[in-house]
Amino acid sequence: MDYTVNEQGYYGNFGGAYIPEMLYPNIEELRESYMNIIHEPSFQEQFHQLLRDYVGRPTPLCFAPRLSERYSARIYLKREDLCHTGAHKINNTIGQILLAKRLGKQKIIAETGAGQHGVATATVCALMGMECIVYMGQLDMERQRPNVERMRILGTKVVPATSGNMTLKDATNEAMRHWINHPADTHYIIGSVVGPHPYPDMVARFQSVISEEIKAQLTEKEGNPFPDYVLACVGGGSNATGAFYHYLDHEHVHLIGVEAAGKGIDSGASAATTALGKPGVLHGSKTLLMQTGDGQVVEPYSISAGLDYPGIGPMHAHLFETGRVQFISATDDEAMQAGIELSRTEGIIPAIETAHAMAVLKKMEFDTDDVVVINLSGRGDKDLETYIRWGKY
Repeated sequence: MDYTVNEQGYYGNFGGAYIPEMLYPNIEELRESYMNIIHEPSFQEQFHQLLRDYVGRPTPLCFAPRLSERYSARIYLKREDLCHTGAHKINNTIGQILLAKRLGKQKIIAETGAGQHGVATATVCALMGMECIVYMGQLDMERQRPNVERMRILGTKVVPATSGNMTLKDATNEAMRHWINHPADTHYIIGSVVGPHPYPDMVARFQSVISEEIKAQLTEKEGNPFPDYVLACVGGGSNATGAFYHYLDHEHVHLIGVEAAGKGIDSGASAATTALGKPGVLHGSKTLLMQTGDGQVVEPYSISAGLDYPGIGPMHAHLFETGRVQFISATDDEAMQAGIELSRTEGIIPAIETAHAMAVLKKMEFDTDDVVVINLSGRGDKDLETYIRWGKY
């Protein structure tokens, strides 16, 4: 089975570029040039130098002794929370800002949900001296206030999206509208493996450094680059893609994607796309998305600002359809309890997105010699107010 994108931008039945005519020149420019640019030796040298010296890579692969004892397995945490800015998002924004500069763009726009991609974009724009606008749902701005202020301190203009349920989908809509009106001088740094081709493939390649490092680190720690399980949360799916990327062709490695069930899959307040979604077009690609019978997007819900997206990236839709990745969901309460558990067993307060991946440990049965890697995609500083409001600790 082939899990890579084809020349038309499809992963199996999903992908493509469904875009307004005004954006066609931009997308074509990207499609025709991105592979040549990112494989230039000078690009690779600068990309990896910044990942090393600025982002702090490689991030540790940390053995979790107390969790391992509790769940009778050898559990490792891939510490993306230790990246500069506090999450994996910086891997992609470093890559895309270097690409934008080589394309001669002067301005950057982005969308953000939890704010981590917005902060990562604002950070690289400050680093490179480029003007930046980030669109963020008004509800997300309220529940992720520290990240809003971080972006502003970094010199970025944060624009609230006030349509729909004022979360990630709506921020993405606004960013797309801006790009349609400013196609010539602006590059849109999409934060996940979503959007029209070549974005899903491009973001996946930049995030694949995660699984590249896991293989080397497991070889050192376990004498074997292949774990038995890799777990990661999935909203759009960039951290999961990064963690899965170099294992996709190794079928003996079990890959587990964890979505947000919200208040329950059948509650009407959920973001569990693989359980509730059907094929359709969202933000420029054919994928699985939550929609009504007549094709209107269903508003997603999650306590996590980074997982309340009504679809998943087309690669993940293909991985679900082919059965290569097993998708499970966790409710708000399950995720919050798992976040507190990690805090109190290993001294690491995770982002609520990551806590969804941790919640699956209770739903699985491992052999005592199973090696389990959980991608710890972000730290919980940004979520302290949500933890406090939840209050069950």
